[in-house]
Amino acid sequence: MKWMGLSAVLLVLASCSSPASEETATEETGASEPLFTAALGVQMYSFRNYYPDDQAGTLDRIKEMGFTEVEGDGGSLSPEAFRKMCDERGITIPATGADFGELEKDPLAVVQKAKALGSTFVMCAWVPHNGDFTLADAQKAVEVFNQSGKVLHDNGLTLCYHAHGYEFQPYENETLLDYIIQNTNPQFVSFEMDIFWIQFGGGDPVALMQKYGDRWKLLHLKDMKKGTEKDLTGGTSEENNVVLGSGELDMPAILKEAKRIGVAHYFIEDESSSVMEQVPQSIAYLRGLTE
Repeated sequence: MKWMGLSAVLLVLASCSSPASEETATEETGASEPLFTAALGVQMYSFRNYYPDDQAGTLDRIKEMGFTEVEGDGGSLSPEAFRKMCDERGITIPATGADFGELEKDPLAVVQKAKALGSTFVMCAWVPHNGDFTLADAQKAVEVFNQSGKVLHDNGLTLCYHAHGYEFQPYENETLLDYIIQNTNPQFVSFEMDIFWIQFGGGDPVALMQKYGDRWKLLHLKDMKKGTEKDLTGGTSEENNVVLGSGELDMPAILKEAKRIGVAHYFIEDESSSVMEQVPQSIAYLRGLTE
């Protein structure tokens, strides 16, 4: 064995020990990485009490809060006009919404609107039904989503169904939400998880992400007031929306799993009357999370 100079020995020792040393240093200093690293997005419905009366001012406030993405449309504005206003503020519109009836009757019109906005995802947030959500309602949803989803797919768009909690009616040892997911074509139909409504309907956001993986493309970030009474109606008081991290949802676990399965876009949604106060606090919570 040839003799190595002191500097060479030290170099070898450093190369052998550096990973452990770095790990130890990280543990000793408490250094950690941010958990939420995605683009900051918001669902426009959060600002429904402000936007119609002050479109430009509301978008300015959204920009000031740090959002670079929105989900929605311009309301009374044309898609082109809304996109222009967003472009001027460095905001993109990766996802927009469509009514179930629009998807059923004229999916090409949905395509045109989404393309005018510059969106790549189209979400549907409600399947019409009377009383309890039934198997027949779920079967209708599967039919419409598969048909319209193919039209959107053929035009470069992705359809996402936004479950609302009423789909957790039991069905064959699972739920009607399972039925919808399992009977829609993965090539044409994906899903948006609103973690509030999943929890409200009795579901487990983390378990459902683990079960269906990348079928979930979009996520609504919202938290639920502790002790909220739950049912299968898909509706509750808007004031049960609270600042992220202050409610009953396990936000760190949800965000870790969402990152693992590759959720494409995250949108804060706050339906409360205190949105202007709560949303900045939710942003601060997200940015303060580490792993």
